[in-house]
Amino acid sequence: MKNFKTKLATIDWQAVSESMNGKGYAIVPKILPDEQCNELINEYSNEKLYRKTVIMERYRFGLGEYKYFDYPLPNIIQIIRETIYPKLSTIANLWMKVLNINKIFPETLEELLSLCHQNKQLKPTPLILKYGKGGYNTLHQDLYGDVYFPMQCVLFLNKPDKDYTGGEFVLTQQTPRAQSKAIVLKPKKGDLLIFTTNFRPVKGTRGYYRVNMKHGVSEVIRGERHTLGVIFHDATS
Repeated sequence: MKNFKTKLATIDWQAVSESMNGKGYAIVPKILPDEQCNELINEYSNEKLYRKTVIMERYRFGLGEYKYFDYPLPNIIQIIRETIYPKLSTIANLWMKVLNINKIFPETLEELLSLCHQNKQLKPTPLILKYGKGGYNTLHQDLYGDVYFPMQCVLFLNKPDKDYTGGEFVLTQQTPRAQSKAIVLKPKKGDLLIFTTNFRPVKGTRGYYRVNMKHGVSEVIRGERHTLGVIFHDATS
């Protein structure tokens, strides 16, 4: 795990920052080796790891299921949360500044979670998602409470076009007084996608303005698709 932590720390964060500022997302290739991806998939049936299972069609969220990890989180998820959060908080605070939003995110994950706990948001939010043939996820935002961090990550655990077809990651950008823009992404196995949870700043002729964004998953045509979602704030339930 020491090598994994080093790998996260040596990501080109300047490039990530530029991509987040310009597009609202950034793809970091091959963060997880195949063995670790397979390990996470194989642990899907280990109920001791999870606090809650959600069958998506029951809530009209889509078709598939996901499981929220319980504390203490698996080491790999804890490392991702602790290592990546400080890098993203710098970007998030710049966004708040240019949009004139009176909010400053703390420098460390521990401080963010302390704020969550003060607001009775005590439940961990990292999750693993599983889709079979016909599975999909409707467009949504992962907020979970009054305290939320505006960026999150997802790790892709299967090989597209081999383990599954379809199942593209979809972002929509809703620009004020304009039609929505769809962004369709197809990261590879082991890739890390960082993206905005609910909005991003865009520079216009009169300064910066806010565009809202949502994310989802297109229909899986064949096979099984697993992803690991890493959200930084905690939830009320």
